[in-house]
Amino acid sequence: MRHPLPRFQRAAGFSLIEMIAVLVLIGIVATLVVRNVMPGFTGGQVNAAKAQVNTVSTAVEAYYMENGRYPETLRELVGKGLKEAQLKDPWKTDIVYRRPGEGGRDFDIISYGQDGKPGGDGNNADIGNW
Repeated sequence: MRHPLPRFQRAAGFSLIEMIAVLVLIGIVATLVVRNVMPGFTGGQVNAAKAQVNTVSTAVEAYYMENGRYPETLRELVGKGLKEAQLKDPWKTDIVYRRPGEGGRDFDIISYGQDGKPGGDGNNADIGNW
């Protein structure tokens, strides 16, 4: 007895259309993830800037305790408790040192936020040692 030969056997695997559909779905999911993660990333930069302002402020106070005077510029602190990279905020903008500070403070340490300009709100708000 003869068995009839099958006309076509479907090859195992995925067709080109199925592969494209999967890639499109992966792209959509990746886009949604990136859009939801990025706001958290900038929030992390704000927290890093706050910590950095506190670190620089502490270094200025330590300099005062050792020398009996405040530094003229933040560059005087490099090698004496701070690294050059610590003089820039997470947005690669110079941290501002103002002496005397406002409101009767001895000094102010300021990061002008993401936009690098005084004032602003949200991620653009000024971050200081006050």
